[in-house]
Amino acid sequence: MNANSPSDTDDNPGQPDRAVALERENARLREVLARHGIDADKALAENAASPVGASAPNDDLQRSNAALQASQAALIESQGRLNGLFAMTTVGVIFWGPDFTVTGANGAFLAMTGFSPEEARGLSWQQLTPEEFHPTSLHAIEELMTAGESTPYEKQYFRKDGSRWWGLFAARKVEHETVEVVLDVTDRRQAQEALRESEERMRLIVEGARDYAIFTTDPQGRISQWSSGAAAVFGWNAEEAVGCSVDIIFTPEDRRARQPEKEMALARTHGIAPDVRWHLRRDGTRVFIDGRMSALRGPHGELRGFLKIGQDITERRAAEDQLQQSEAALRHLTETLEAQVDARTAELRRAVEALHAEAREHAQAEEALRQAQKMEAVGQLTGGIAHDFNNLLAGIIGSLDLMHTRVAQGRYNDLGRYLTAARGAADRAAALTHRLLAFSRQKTLDPKPTNLNELVHGMAELLRRTIGPHITMEVIGAPALWTARCDTNQQENALLNLCINARDAMVEGGRLVIETGNVQLDVDQANALDVPAGPYVCLRVTDTGSGMPPDVIARAFDPFYTTKPQGQGTGLGLSMVYGFARQSGGQVHIDSTPGHGTSVAIYLPRYEGPAEIDAPHDRTATAPEAEAGATGVVLVVDDEPTVRILVGEVLRECGYTTLEAGDASTGLRVLQSLAPVDLLVTDIGLPGGIDGRQLADRARLTRPALKVLFITGYADSARLGTLEPGMQVMAKPFSLDALASRIGDMLEGGARQGTG
Repeated sequence: MNANSPSDTDDNPGQPDRAVALERENARLREVLARHGIDADKALAENAASPVGASAPNDDLQRSNAALQASQAALIESQGRLNGLFAMTTVGVIFWGPDFTVTGANGAFLAMTGFSPEEARGLSWQQLTPEEFHPTSLHAIEELMTAGESTPYEKQYFRKDGSRWWGLFAARKVEHETVEVVLDVTDRRQAQEALRESEERMRLIVEGARDYAIFTTDPQGRISQWSSGAAAVFGWNAEEAVGCSVDIIFTPEDRRARQPEKEMALARTHGIAPDVRWHLRRDGTRVFIDGRMSALRGPHGELRGFLKIGQDITERRAAEDQLQQSEAALRHLTETLEAQVDARTAELRRAVEALHAEAREHAQAEEALRQAQKMEAVGQLTGGIAHDFNNLLAGIIGSLDLMHTRVAQGRYNDLGRYLTAARGAADRAAALTHRLLAFSRQKTLDPKPTNLNELVHGMAELLRRTIGPHITMEVIGAPALWTARCDTNQQENALLNLCINARDAMVEGGRLVIETGNVQLDVDQANALDVPAGPYVCLRVTDTGSGMPPDVIARAFDPFYTTKPQGQGTGLGLSMVYGFARQSGGQVHIDSTPGHGTSVAIYLPRYEGPAEIDAPHDRTATAPEAEAGATGVVLVVDDEPTVRILVGEVLRECGYTTLEAGDASTGLRVLQSLAPVDLLVTDIGLPGGIDGRQLADRARLTRPALKVLFITGYADSARLGTLEPGMQVMAKPFSLDALASRIGDMLEGGARQGTG
């Protein structure tokens, strides 16, 4: 019966509800028929016109309903799976529309990018992908169009804040949409990049270690990897070495002793085997290697081979051997020299006691002996030092012995004479030491910004008296002379030496010109003088004397070389001038022609700044006395107890509070405490690994205004460095009154440095 027949409506009170239900069923039927390509309206009309065939569509409808229910169940199950995938927190899921804009994304992907669902919806793949990764995305889209899904790719994605992250993604088309899943692999990529950078750095280190031979072998000792350093040390290149036995680098005697096998066995057992011995190069020469062999093992402890690292220390080994030989020779020389000094001292003591009347003749004999013992270069220098110091020590020791004898006898009248003799010998020893150190460029200078015009004019009267009235002296000072930085005392000594040499070259009189000037040395001029190019201040002394031939000029700066008659020169004057100039960063140059005079020029680097004006001071030695109002705390650091005692005693007599330390560590603890210290007096060479300059620099970190006076008997300018404001230097030996005067000058008017 037709569902819309009136009789059904009149006879059945529940007909409206049934009509609605039937209408819904008809709609479902229409949908099912449409899926099967059947015209639903036509089929329903035929069904209504043919009561006989009404049951067939009903059967189809029931089957369609059953299929629909099965499809709905499958859809629900698929929807559940999709919801499960969508709910994953570690894998991002994105739905792309046909135009590849985002239609949906799960929480994991939103967390990876920082977008909200609303912000993400509608974004294109170009907006989420950096431009350099567009080709990767286009490859994936092409695969989707042709195969329906893409292979996995890695690329970078943009976050909302513009930063980037690495993702591993794959996609598949589902009807009209595309589903993409992506895994955040940023940490893995960063770890891979860090590993790659580390391996590259290690490769560069290994390849750049030219003094280190680095290579690996298999468990049987066949070379598997060979670095450029190994090629440089041993001579075989990688193509020649790889595949060879490690025996090739061992000497024949080590191979006969099976040393390679012993080292591998030791490394296999203990993990590492030292290898310090001579090895063989490709050309048959030998190289001394300080190295070790290490066992290389896999994750389960299995032996995979050996790593060998060795440093070429052939030169250091040779230097150590030479040093040992030199030390042995020096010990022998010291023992011999001490015996000679003892024997000579005893001989001189007996000579003084037995032949006092012949002292003058004995002194002349000693001078003749000293001149005869002068040898060439270093040999001359060593002989002169030993002999002169023996004489001076004889005077000091003899005076002390006589003083000891007179004190034991109760005779004190002659003590002053013996003290004067001992002090005179000590002063002469100090002067000789200063000259020698200036020649060897080891004496510590006290450089200050200096105006050479003022220095020359200040010495003019002294120089005129020194050269005598038979020589005319002229001083020509350059206007607007640049400032030089030098030790004024050494500069004065150098000028005095040059004037004395000029005087001796003009026995019958002549003309002496002292001239200053500014000089700009170009590259060629500087190379000829062996100094850097640039501005220099020149002090030139020119005479009209006898001049010098080329062979004399070539040796003029040698120690103990002199052309003067025996007994009239030590041969240290010009060598001292040369040492002073070189240590000051400059040079000395001689121009001379026999019969036409000599010109000696000292070049000193220009100092950018004003010259210091030295306050006049009295150089006459007097006993240190306490000064009225002399106050302050002075820390004395010296590893020589005698120096500490004497310096501390004289400072206390002058009214200063004195603290003492025997090494830099102790002194540093005082300076880092709350104790007030106004001045640090320190030796440069100190035990314990910290020298005087390092002590001063560390102290000034907490006491920036601390004044520092360096006292030293032997140091080089490089070790002392540039003196900063508030720092000065005195060379040992010095008189105690000179030390007290220097300390007074440094502390005068200075505010106390507090606890720091």
